[in-house]
Amino acid sequence: MPRQSETSVPRSAGTASPYDVARWCAGNGWPVHPLAPGRKTPAANCPTCRDEPHRPQDCPCHSASRWCHGFHAATTNLALLDAWWGKHPTLGVGVSCGPAGLVVLDIDAHSAEVPDRNRLLPGIPIHESVNLAGLASGFDTLALLAALRNQQSPADDDSTLRVRTPSGGLHVWYRTPPEGPRYRSSVGSSPKVALAWQVDVRSTGGYIVTPATRTSAGTYSPVGAARLPAMLPDWLATELQRTGHPVNNGPAPVPPPGPGSPRPARQRANRLLETLLDQVKDCAAATEGTAFTEKLNRAAYTAGGLIASGHLTDSEARDLLTAAADAARPHRSRHSLAVITSALSAGASRPLHFKGRP
Repeated sequence: MPRQSETSVPRSAGTASPYDVARWCAGNGWPVHPLAPGRKTPAANCPTCRDEPHRPQDCPCHSASRWCHGFHAATTNLALLDAWWGKHPTLGVGVSCGPAGLVVLDIDAHSAEVPDRNRLLPGIPIHESVNLAGLASGFDTLALLAALRNQQSPADDDSTLRVRTPSGGLHVWYRTPPEGPRYRSSVGSSPKVALAWQVDVRSTGGYIVTPATRTSAGTYSPVGAARLPAMLPDWLATELQRTGHPVNNGPAPVPPPGPGSPRPARQRANRLLETLLDQVKDCAAATEGTAFTEKLNRAAYTAGGLIASGHLTDSEARDLLTAAADAARPHRSRHSLAVITSALSAGASRPLHFKGRP
């Protein structure tokens, strides 16, 4: 776990190399994995992992020092960091939040249709007397939640590491006690497990882009003086508990497939995802009022569960989801990518397994 005496991210974040940042993270006890050069998504799998579905936990690439399966390959092993970024210095850096004991609030500032007021803060009805004029982003919903609890908005918490994203959003980093509860990742568009609309939670089953990482859209830049995560505030821990984010400390056991079962299980997985992808594509019939984001989120969350159980590869899922999203909303590719990335990470914490005959 990170300690406040440990090395902080270089203050000249714009000039820090990915290798420097990866070593800084490892020094703080945060497992890291490579991101594709110039992007915020994990580096591609090897051809075998791309073409032959299997559980990330069973992947032989990890013992062979390869980085397949995104955050599942994250490590603090300095020899691996030397090998990965020594040979590929343009790779970005992601941190696997669960093993690092981190909870990161990913506050979005994307232009999106504002949902009904009672979906802004799941589980908290907002009376009609509350004036919501001007509410437009996750900054607003998080401020509203904090105000209801008589607390400062985490977006303004200068005691902890905050990182401005190229799209104008904000990552607010917190750490949890070593023996404390662990939390699942979620996306802010979820009607069930969400902290607030347009506020994603990155923790178990998810990753976060590090400060100083550069993409084609810009650089992830620290805000304010703090360069390390503060302890998760009690009131936020209570809100995560209320919204169903706690998970068991140990991973759920995954039963091995029985003889002859992979083929029908794969077929059932394909049918399930195809149905959800068709719902996304059907949104092309109208430019609004189709719940496009919710349907894409549902499809990507399900795909994340299928990836975690070995029924689908990450690259297959991203290709299918991106194609469906682009067919329905060809001019919203950045928004779609953000939804897909977040929901895949969240869904990975809940593997989907099929029992019995199809």
